[in-house]
Amino acid sequence: MNATSPEAPTGTGGPAGQGRLVLLTTSHRVAPGLLSWPAWQALRTADRVLCADGAHPQLPYLRDAGIGVEETVPAAADLVDACAGGHTVVVVATGEGEPALTDGLARLAGSGRVDMPELELLPASYDLPGARLLDLVQVMDRIRAECPWSSQRTHKGLAKYAIEEAYELVEAIEDGDRDDLREELGDVLLQVVFHSRIAEDDPDAPFSVDDVAGTIVDKLVHRHPHVFGDAVVTTPEEVREQWLRTKQVEKRRTSVTEGVPLGQPGLALAAKLASRVRSAGLDTPLPRGEGLGYELLALAVRAEAEGVDPETALHAAARTYRDAIRETERKKENGAAAAADAG
Repeated sequence: MNATSPEAPTGTGGPAGQGRLVLLTTSHRVAPGLLSWPAWQALRTADRVLCADGAHPQLPYLRDAGIGVEETVPAAADLVDACAGGHTVVVVATGEGEPALTDGLARLAGSGRVDMPELELLPASYDLPGARLLDLVQVMDRIRAECPWSSQRTHKGLAKYAIEEAYELVEAIEDGDRDDLREELGDVLLQVVFHSRIAEDDPDAPFSVDDVAGTIVDKLVHRHPHVFGDAVVTTPEEVREQWLRTKQVEKRRTSVTEGVPLGQPGLALAAKLASRVRSAGLDTPLPRGEGLGYELLALAVRAEAEGVDPETALHAAARTYRDAIRETERKKENGAAAAADAG
């Protein structure tokens, strides 16, 4: 069956006297009843509207709109006969898309012995960007309810996985592997959805993934007045300054060090503190002391001042060191093998 544009359908069957058979598909991620205008036109002008699933979410809305729906879908040959004489039959597809029906119609059309009606695949509703996130929420909800392991997880118990997944995401970014990047982004997203689902079960202060999404939407809108308001900025530096000012007002912080997690890697911590000091225009000298710790602190502060992320720089250097180690091992193995062959 060929898909056609709702605005300008083109038949794949015989003349108009053979009728028209429309397979109407809908997205389960869109609220029932929100159908396209061509879909409503097809439904209202059809001689018969059929649906095999009596629990199809669209049926109550179609019937409220005065559409008579028969809870049945005959075999392909019977549907072809129902279209004879110029009749229009609309089949409201189930979630599987009626594969048995479409296969049967394809066989009839391929036989060359049947006068086929005009066949049309009409999408009645479409997924919006981000629609698969709804699937993820539903899957996570079921796993939380039915999986013996997942149903017992807590925020604290999952915390280490959030850290691990974040590091794996960074590694995928550094490797430049697009497939790994997509997968690791999904793993990080899972942590967000999983924690949000756990939060729903809190007896005292529950919140959902919608609350999480709403919070970050509000924050992004508020911190981008140059996008959603009347503020004017022209450079990335001005955007950053505006972001920091807005954030300081929101948090009502008494110190630039508030909100800096001390549990993050040392180089990242040192760079974050240096960034806060520089942004606030403070003249805070580095503490004097002996030992590698103070030397590393000074290096991290210098890197931040030069616009270099010390963690990223050290990771890159360490990866180069790792590759050098592997090359040394390879040469050692080759040398041992050559010595064994010579002996």
